[in-house]
Amino acid sequence: MKRSFLSATLALFLGLGALPLAAKTTQADPWEYLQPDRDQVIASLNVVELLQRHHYSKPPLDDARSEKIYQGYLKMLDPARSYFTAGDIAEFDRWNDKFDDFLKKGDLEPGFAIYKRYLARQQDRLNYVQGLLAKGVDKIDFTVDESLLIDREKAPWAKDVAELDDLWRKRLKDEVLRLKLAGKEPKAIQELLTKRYKAQQARLQQTRSEDVFQAYINAFAMTYDPHTNYLSPDSAENFDINMSLSLEGIGAVLQSDNEHVKVVRLVPAGPAEKSKQISPADKIIGVGQGDDEIVDVIGWRLDEVVKLIRGPKGSKVRLEVIPASNAPNDMTSKIVSITREAVKLEEQAAKKSILKLDQDGRPYKLGVIEIPAFYLDFKAFRAGDPDYKSTTRDVKKLITELQAEKVDGIVIDLRNNGGGSLQEATELTGLFIDKGPTVLVRNSDGRVDVLADEQDGAFYKGPLALLVNRLSASASEIFAGAMQDYHRALILGGQTFGKGTVQTIQPLNHGELKLTLAKFYRVSGQSTQHRGVVPDISYPDVMDNKEIGESALPEAMPWDSIRPAIKPELDPIKPFLTELKNRYDARTANNPDFNFARDRLALSRELMAEKTVSLNEAKRRAEQADIEKRQLVIENARRSAKGEEPLKELKKEDDDDVMAQAEEDKKTKPEDDAYLTETGHILIDYLKLNTRLAKQ
Repeated sequence: MKRSFLSATLALFLGLGALPLAAKTTQADPWEYLQPDRDQVIASLNVVELLQRHHYSKPPLDDARSEKIYQGYLKMLDPARSYFTAGDIAEFDRWNDKFDDFLKKGDLEPGFAIYKRYLARQQDRLNYVQGLLAKGVDKIDFTVDESLLIDREKAPWAKDVAELDDLWRKRLKDEVLRLKLAGKEPKAIQELLTKRYKAQQARLQQTRSEDVFQAYINAFAMTYDPHTNYLSPDSAENFDINMSLSLEGIGAVLQSDNEHVKVVRLVPAGPAEKSKQISPADKIIGVGQGDDEIVDVIGWRLDEVVKLIRGPKGSKVRLEVIPASNAPNDMTSKIVSITREAVKLEEQAAKKSILKLDQDGRPYKLGVIEIPAFYLDFKAFRAGDPDYKSTTRDVKKLITELQAEKVDGIVIDLRNNGGGSLQEATELTGLFIDKGPTVLVRNSDGRVDVLADEQDGAFYKGPLALLVNRLSASASEIFAGAMQDYHRALILGGQTFGKGTVQTIQPLNHGELKLTLAKFYRVSGQSTQHRGVVPDISYPDVMDNKEIGESALPEAMPWDSIRPAIKPELDPIKPFLTELKNRYDARTANNPDFNFARDRLALSRELMAEKTVSLNEAKRRAEQADIEKRQLVIENARRSAKGEEPLKELKKEDDDDVMAQAEEDKKTKPEDDAYLTETGHILIDYLKLNTRLAKQ
């Protein structure tokens, strides 16, 4: 930040005198102590300046953005519309088009006023629900035929406190019923919920002005895009720890999901991924240190949960998790035990295997290279170590070994690869093309930088397929996009994540701003943002794209295109694509694993579309039994088609089952992976159809 701007900012702050109060408080107000300080005002003005001058899209800070800030702030604080009343909203509405003016002046009081009202409403709700709990959960009547609206994002605000009381009575009833259906006894439910709400009340009293400031400024910053965030001094320190891996965790990227913490993705070769016990979209509802009692974390802030999960290397953390595979109303959880450790570079290294297939009466041998991340040992590289590790060097070595084994083609497995080094994505592309641009980076001033492979000749010219999924992101998308644009490989699997933006960290006088300042584009000129890379042939999704991916994030920047960096060339894949798809359809129409994925996702989407839930125990049990019956039918259809013994009932995994399965997974052959096997068959089809390629 330039000294002149800081000086001007300070002068502006000093010239304000007393900040104009947007909502007056009284002496009886328990939140009176929450007031913006001088450092926060200066930081807010710096954020305004940085976003207006340096954000990639530079949208104006005007009345239209003010409305976005206001609505985003309300959604951040009260996403289920269960705290504020219509009267509160009517009072706040007078600021609807004024937040731009407040922020430009450094006036933080309106943001603080709304947050303090939110705290007061939270206090009211917690008092009310604890009063209901004190009467005893065993006194709740579950024979009444009533329901609860669970999707309240667009519900009308409660007209008064009486309407809120009724909503919270039903919410508590639903919580008790979910726990009851999960097998908990009334006494245990009473203790759990009493402890949960008392803990939430205690944390409410610990609210700091920094919590208010961070929430309000993020409501502003995230109207630009979901990756532009303000980091308070504490959050900035946590972010630095995450980047340096100096303090260990479980290797999972987490985000807030209403009152829960949701797993977004797992770090390749991280403790969580290696445990085989956690999956994306799982919800973490409890955290315990070692063998200590698990602490209920429903309703906690994300940063509070992260602090509990993080700890010294070698220590154990226990998580209570609701699996994403559960039905939406199924609160059945499992306990997961994970040993914290750093992610070792050698464990993220690319590795090879041989996929042996028989097709049309002839045996084929395909090389498989799994790339968990795009890595580069920067320290060894900068020190001039000739044996430094990198994705490209390792893949080059593996290709040489596979060619020595006379493979008929190569499959590169990029599933769950969340990205990494941009330099490595560029250099890896260079192994498979003659020479030329690999990715375009457009900056906020409109300048386009072209990264390119300058070395003549491709290292590998043989048949190539890339296997991707929804969790293939960032550098993976750059590499996959280049392979598709150069018509160098078949892209198979699922639509990728869609993160095509570049962020930088800008220090402030108070905290930091993570700022989006550039966008990636493929050499064809298409952005990877929002849309990701669309496969040539799509496999059934194993997770709902509406739940995971860039397009699932609010205010995600749109897809667009710029001038291509290469001239269109004849696509050698296109003439065969229809036939390849036809053969794929015929081969997978009765594939038990493909049908299982299709049926399970269809059921999940059907259940997620439900807007209300019955509070009648008999009806809920019948609904749950029906869901379990349908899940069992789907599972047994897969087992029957594979010649396995059908199950009489769905079994909940315990720790021993999971660990045994994890050990078994280590022994799995490439041929046992249905998606990998089908990728091999498609590559063989292409090899046979394209006789020119087959002769190479």
